[in-house]
Amino acid sequence: MPTRLRRRLESAALAVADAVIAEPPRVAERSRVAERPRVAEPPRVSTDGHVAAVSADGVTRRYGDGETAVDALRGVSLSVARGELVAVMGPSGSGKSTLLHILAGLDKPTSGEAYIGGRALSGLDDQGLTLLRRRKVGFVFQFFNLLPMLSAEQNVVLPLRLAGEEPDPGWVDEVIASVGLADRRHHRPAELSGGQQQRVALARALITRPSILFADEPTGNLDSKAGHEILELLRSCVASYGQTILTVTHEPRVSTVADRILILADGLIVRELGHVSSSEVRSAIEALEG
Repeated sequence: MPTRLRRRLESAALAVADAVIAEPPRVAERSRVAERPRVAEPPRVSTDGHVAAVSADGVTRRYGDGETAVDALRGVSLSVARGELVAVMGPSGSGKSTLLHILAGLDKPTSGEAYIGGRALSGLDDQGLTLLRRRKVGFVFQFFNLLPMLSAEQNVVLPLRLAGEEPDPGWVDEVIASVGLADRRHHRPAELSGGQQQRVALARALITRPSILFADEPTGNLDSKAGHEILELLRSCVASYGQTILTVTHEPRVSTVADRILILADGLIVRELGHVSSSEVRSAIEALEG
């Protein structure tokens, strides 16, 4: 490919990548959330007394008004410690994705507060939220969100380029090798399997050394084998890097890698599971659906 054309394509990629990586699509607003006063809040702590990587305090989210109002979240409080892998599960419509979007600063609660590293998200304007996500948050999505004209390695380092930072070659090599793509780093997404594309997305989320990594249905678009491998990689990120991960998933096998599973139903956390089998997780969800 001629150099000039390649540069034009890369420039075009950078022009849209901020919306793909640093500023994922917001949840469509079905109601207007009242602007709440911004006040200094004390850092939220996890159960071990340390500032939590991410937390929520009485979070509610209401869509619509009057008799047609829908309460997606009805007072959710949680705390995820640093270096912990927590899965959020529940029936469809239970509020899982709404909760993740609020914790990541992609949506605003109707009441209550969300915190990243003890910092109240309501105290940040849109620019502040964008900068916080770039510096502190990694995202893995169900449909990968890779830029098709860039190689795997170029997709991985894109968040650093957007932030105006020079990638550390040693760290880039380590992250790409850690997800098993050392021999695929120069391939474009179309030349990779779905599982390999999700590995690229995971490496991209890790490259900035985020305080919290949010994974939204990371196995939802993969076959059983590839999905299991992604779950194992998430656990490996915790073991190798002390990474904090909060994932929303329908996959019962997440029980094999998660430290805790929070089960939502009708906008509330109704149960917390520790180290249990996938069949026990499946039974717990089916009991709510039945």
